[in-house]
Amino acid sequence: MSELETLFIETLTSQIRALDQFGVWAKKSNEEVLCEKYVKSKEQLKNIPIIADIDEMQIKDIRLIFQSIALAFELKTGVMCSVVMEMSHEGFGRAVVLAEKIAITNKFFKDAHRYSFRTYEDLIKEGGKMLKDAIEIYEMHQQKAG
Repeated sequence: MSELETLFIETLTSQIRALDQFGVWAKKSNEEVLCEKYVKSKEQLKNIPIIADIDEMQIKDIRLIFQSIALAFELKTGVMCSVVMEMSHEGFGRAVVLAEKIAITNKFFKDAHRYSFRTYEDLIKEGGKMLKDAIEIYEMHQQKAG
């Protein structure tokens, strides 16, 4: 795992565990917790209708991914971020991570109730890639600003 992938996974698991008021996740490993929340096989996805409403817990779980990108970015660069997320009950929406005036991460959703990763490794790679891209976008804008 790369440094950025490790940082992403650490921030994501720390946020999930911080929200675990009743110790539901206490006896589970980080990988088990993340797999339960974010990993779905093709068979599991077949059981989810293509058109359906998204529940509040799913919205919060998706938001945690983007909050983890923001927190990891802050830890890496020292620049504070905010997450803006708008999601309809049908799973249409957008998540944006802002650093200063720069959108460093921008993701559109059309079926957020099906948002998942096929494997734990895919979650790690995607999180690391989003963080890497966010840092590159920020640095590129900083160079242009001079």
